[in-house]
Amino acid sequence: MHWKTFATVFFTVLVAEMGDKTQLATLLFSADRQTSKWVVFAGAALALTAAAGIGVLVGSQLERFLSPKLLKTIAGVGFLAIGAWTLLSK
Repeated sequence: MHWKTFATVFFTVLVAEMGDKTQLATLLFSADRQTSKWVVFAGAALALTAAAGIGVLVGSQLERFLSPKLLKTIAGVGFLAIGAWTLLSK
């Protein structure tokens, strides 16, 4: 059961992070010849870990007050709103 959740989260986050501004920023930082690639990797990994940790902590607290169905609905509406805003903004 835990492996299914792990795999779902892993692949969802991996696909969501591909080509986004975080990946592009790390690409640009690592393109500098004088910058240690390991330092860029470590900084990016730590930042993503911290962001995920915040998400887990906030999600675990929201779950205490809101039903999972309502949280999924709010997340879905939020993603749709961001998608519409992205498509309509120029």
